Amino acid sequence: MIDQKVMCHDKEEILKRNNVNITGSGDKTVLLAHGFGCDQNMWRLILPALEKKFKVILFDYVGSGKSDVNSFSQKRYASLDGYAKDIEEILVALDLSNVTIIGHSVSSIIAGIASINCGERISDITMICPSPCFLNMPPDYNGGFEREDLEELLNLMDKNYIGWANYLAPLVMGAGHSPELIGELSGSFCSTDPVVAKTFAKATFFSDYRPILKDISKPTFIFQSSKDSLASPQIGEYMAKNINDSQLALIEAEGHCIHMTNPTLLEPLLINFINENNA
Repeated sequence: MIDQKVMCHDKEEILKRNNVNITGSGDKTVLLAHGFGCDQNMWRLILPALEKKFKVILFDYVGSGKSDVNSFSQKRYASLDGYAKDIEEILVALDLSNVTIIGHSVSSIIAGIASINCGERISDITMICPSPCFLNMPPDYNGGFEREDLEELLNLMDKNYIGWANYLAPLVMGAGHSPELIGELSGSFCSTDPVVAKTFAKATFFSDYRPILKDISKPTFIFQSSKDSLASPQIGEYMAKNINDSQLALIEAEGHCIHMTNPTLLEPLLINFINENNA
């Protein structure tokens, strides 16, 4: 838990640190939490539909995008709890309550952690292509990756950072999508400081947050891509089974970034979920 009050100078520091931007209007506030190796710009394709109906908070995790990289701490961000603190501190700094969080990929779990810590500041969660654990844990859980494979991927970051980015981007975006989108994601990976990227990667790919799913009490909408190299439809089913108040929508799409590749499929379902849970 964090201090529920912040001084004025602390508020300004937090908003600058996380490059917080506010757009749109409406009684309902939505906070958009980007995934690993990304930044708030990755929401631009779905943003117009949201800002017509809601007040929207955009931010970058410390070390990502245009955040203050000097505020990065390997100790704090060695686990997803550190990234959840970024969200919690933004909510407190802006004195927000009853906020919908939309989290992509690992930010789905980060949002879940924040919802457990923040009480009434968070009303509901939308998870886009989430996974509570990317590791295979036989015989009960198939996260999609063997530990050795992920360790090899991280070793590639040290040996050939650009090569790592160029390998991972089409895997994440979906190789069948436009070279422009794949190139954008690769560029986003490359623009992240290697120390920051590796710390976030370890926190993302080697963690196991399955035990917290039962503690997520906020209404939760899970979007899962039908063809996703990082998070299979079975993982979406697993999460829906283990989060009590949840709904699952399987999107007929390729890739892990369906808010970028298939925004028009998500928008009506997403807006309906927000409105239904905040009537």
